[in-house]
Amino acid sequence: MPDCLFADLLYFRDCIFPYFTMSKANLFRYFIHLAYDGTNYHGWQIQPNSTTVQQVLDNALSLILRTDIQTIGCGRTDSGVHAVNFYSHFNFSEQLNSEELELLTYKLNSFLPKDIVIYSVFNTKPDAHARFSATSRTYKYYISRKKNPFRLPYTWYYPPVLDFELMKIGAKILFEYDDFAAFSKKDSDITGTLCKLEFAFWEEIGDEFVFTIKANRFLRNMVRAITGTLLEMGQGKLDIDGLRSVIESKDRCRAGMSVPASGLFLYKVDYPKEILSLPNSF
Repeated sequence: MPDCLFADLLYFRDCIFPYFTMSKANLFRYFIHLAYDGTNYHGWQIQPNSTTVQQVLDNALSLILRTDIQTIGCGRTDSGVHAVNFYSHFNFSEQLNSEELELLTYKLNSFLPKDIVIYSVFNTKPDAHARFSATSRTYKYYISRKKNPFRLPYTWYYPPVLDFELMKIGAKILFEYDDFAAFSKKDSDITGTLCKLEFAFWEEIGDEFVFTIKANRFLRNMVRAITGTLLEMGQGKLDIDGLRSVIESKDRCRAGMSVPASGLFLYKVDYPKEILSLPNSF
């Protein structure tokens, strides 16, 4: 089966089909708050012939609850990308109380590999959706300026001399735009390239440069492409007018490289208060 067709089928399963099943059966909806080290996974979403976080989680839930469980994630992290805070939801035919949800959390953590942790499982509104109910997401990218074997899996070691102040200016220029097609992977199945940034900034923490960016949505590969482009500014390969020209071109080929996945973390996902403040929430 072609990958594009498989992706379309997954979209129907994850985003369309659940609404029909909710109306036909008395199902209860639960959110899962989790984190994972993405090093050993081909991203979050189930893919043919690859090990993904969603696949491993679905298998664990199905085994423990003794029925077929299909989770829906708050996004699609790429292969090797990590998540400090990630949310997914699933439907289940039984209403679980707080003690049962705590036990489910314990069993999941006992069953899942060490690079996936479940913080909590909690009930939520029947129409709450891990992906579509999210109001914003925050990513962080970590660049190590000194070689550190203990940080290598979670940073990108990049020693060239950089104009850090110019990179900070570049981050501010991003706010002049809302169309980020120039930073979107060309073969991605997106339905628009408009994103509303809330903040984007660089900071120096010890021996690392950290880029933080928050928006209502992100295009595929967007954060890694923006980071790579701002690094080109830091190396003097791109000036302020050049950055504006890249963004306005809407041409991915004119933007910078996509930096390695190891340094990228999904850091935070925001939801309306009524979704995360129900009983049994963390």
